[in-house]
Amino acid sequence: MRTISKTLMIIGIIGAFVSCKSSFDATETMELQNNREAVYQEMISNPGQLNEFIELAQQDEEARRIMMQSQMQMMESARMKEMMKNNPDMKERVNSHMQKMMEKNPEIQGKMQSMMIEKMLKSPEGRKMLMEKMYKNKEMKKDMMKKMMENPEMKEKMKSKMKEKNSNSEK
Repeated sequence: MRTISKTLMIIGIIGAFVSCKSSFDATETMELQNNREAVYQEMISNPGQLNEFIELAQQDEEARRIMMQSQMQMMESARMKEMMKNNPDMKERVNSHMQKMMEKNPEIQGKMQSMMIEKMLKSPEGRKMLMEKMYKNKEMKKDMMKKMMENPEMKEKMKSKMKEKNSNSEK
């Protein structure tokens, strides 16, 4: 009888261990919308976990690119502009952060410069300001001329302006 009770007890304990075994599968858990929302909410509510997650994401090239895209979109949104207008400290921190990121990553710097130039070219005041900056900064002028000459549309405009200028000087 003692052997049977010991055997049953051992089988019961082993059964309990097997049934209580925790098998966590992240992909399976994240498939359900409620689970994803719970995980996101937990991370958002805990600054330490959020910082840890962001640091991990910064190490992955694709995640870093996605974060930069969303940050650029957020910077361009009217809501963000309004928030920064009302909070000069926030504006200073965002500008400082962007400056650091541009110093660390030349790809981001190039993207930001091209976005700024694009925006400036859309308005007459912006074009005027851009031209003034180009005349003051010789290196910027060279870069802009190089980019303009790479653009076939601009190349044609430049040629026609040069022809126009030459024909006016002959008169």
